[in-house]
Amino acid sequence: MRKGVAALFVVVVMAVVVHEAAAVVCNANELAVCAGPFLTGSKPSVNCCSKLKEHQPCFCQYIKNPAFKQYIESPNAGKVATACNVTIPTNC
Repeated sequence: MRKGVAALFVVVVMAVVVHEAAAVVCNANELAVCAGPFLTGSKPSVNCCSKLKEHQPCFCQYIKNPAFKQYIESPNAGKVATACNVTIPTNC
């Protein structure tokens, strides 16, 4: 009986993880609310921080895209990420 419960638990956890991963749509245009802080280093808005947290699973994809890499790896992006308590990966 315990093996069955443990197996069910694993299936439920995996379903939640897959659902959360599937819920993120990597559309860099949604980060337009962060353009000012990324360009100037100004304090990010609550909306900017929310979008950054939502897009964390997308950061490696953005870093690999030459159109976005310069913004994600800029010193101001680091300031914004720190202010929003978001981690930008160093290895993708």
